[in-house]
Formats: sequence, C-alpha cells, structure tokens
Amino acid sequence: MQQKKIPMRQCVGCREMKPKRELVRIVRSPEGQVSVDLKGRSPGRGAYICPDEKCLKRAISSKALSRVLEVDIPEELYDALRQQLEEQQ
Repeated sequence: MQQKKIPMRQCVGCREMKPKRELVRIVRSPEGQVSVDLKGRSPGRGAYICPDEKCLKRAISSKALSRVLEVDIPEELYDALRQQLEEQQ
C-alpha cells in the first residue's frame, strides 16, 4: 500500500520546509485584502508561516511577508497574526 504524499510548504520566517498543516497561511485576496486563512482554502496568493513568535518576528524584520504577497502589510495585520499565534499555542 502506497503512503499518501504530504504537501510541504516553506515558512517565510525560518525558511524551513514543513508539512502544510503545521503552518499558518496568510493570503492576499484578488481584491488586495490581506488576511489570515484558517482553513487554507481562500482564493489568492498565499504565504505560510510557522505558528511561532520567532518566525513571525523574523518575517516582519526581513519584510518577507510583504515581498511574498507583493503588497504592503499594515501593522494591524501583524498584531492580528500575533494574537492568532498566541491562541493556537
């Protein structure tokens, strides 16, 4: 019996490849709205990040999220991300 392939994604903070289900997806919708995608199915350009405060800080300082999503990210979204990460732990 063949094992099911596990989809892997790269964290924009630590740049490590991890299973998609372990990461949090941030999505830029076709309208340009940036939000946290809890289900991982929202349409738009996505970026993945570990549910870890250190990875988020690294992604913010290197502007990796803005670069990957090709849009300026407001400070409010970073605050919402921090809150979401705290809730998941």
